[in-house]
Amino acid sequence: MALKITLKPHERIVIGGGVVRNGGTRSDLVIENSVPVLREKDIMNEQDAVSPCRRLYFIIQLMYIDEKNLVEYHETYWKLVKDIISAAPRTMAPIDQISEHILCGRYYQALKIARKLIDFEQEVVKRCTQPR
Repeated sequence: MALKITLKPHERIVIGGGVVRNGGTRSDLVIENSVPVLREKDIMNEQDAVSPCRRLYFIIQLMYIDEKNLVEYHETYWKLVKDIISAAPRTMAPIDQISEHILCGRYYQALKIARKLIDFEQEVVKRCTQPR
């Protein structure tokens, strides 16, 4: 089944590990085979991976778009998981879901849950930094 994507002017997208930038007008792409696809809104740059959960998202993103280095990314992932769970045990349930998707090769689904984990992390930080 083909995937149809409409790109905004100048929007970036990663298709099969390659970064593509749209021109100055809106355009439609049809992806006819199964390859990793990430829209610009889902792409995290390395310099934006500034917190534990953001680093987790970033490493899952690398797993998704760069399969040739999976062993290295998996090692980093499990180290991050250990650190995150040690610091915040309440993250165990979503991390279990993420890990199950990763072990089954469903990296995009893992990214969706990791995005929610980032939101949780931001909320915790916000609560901790608010004056009482």
